Amino acid sequence: MNGSDMHEKQIFITESDRERLQALIAKQRVETAGKHVATLQAELDRAVVVPPREVTPDVVTMRSTVELTDLDTGETETHTLVFPDEADIDQGKLSVLAPIGTAVLGCRVGDEFEWQVPAGVRRLRVAGVLYQPEAAEDWDL
Repeated sequence: MNGSDMHEKQIFITESDRERLQALIAKQRVETAGKHVATLQAELDRAVVVPPREVTPDVVTMRSTVELTDLDTGETETHTLVFPDEADIDQGKLSVLAPIGTAVLGCRVGDEFEWQVPAGVRRLRVAGVLYQPEAAEDWDL
């Protein structure tokens, strides 16, 4: 998979996540128009929007717990994708506005993505979705 394929993968987002993320973007734009907000908006604009009850269990949705494998080191890391006010890296809670959070949103198990970090480029694969609210029928999160 070359770099352009990684950026053009099809991603999926639930209707409810899209609504909440659009509200977040609108609020963030008022406070501070950051690059990360624009990146998230671009991801939402190209996503396939599906009803929450129809999203497949291998898709990373908001509040999903995902296992990622670093393609360069082979190391794995686990994160729960959350809204910015819930983020706590010590608890593995990753903000959707963090570059990796935006990148993983809507990915499916097996998808690979990369993003720029100060030390270079990190390349990750979604190894598994350990928990997804929709699959668990946790509709009130």
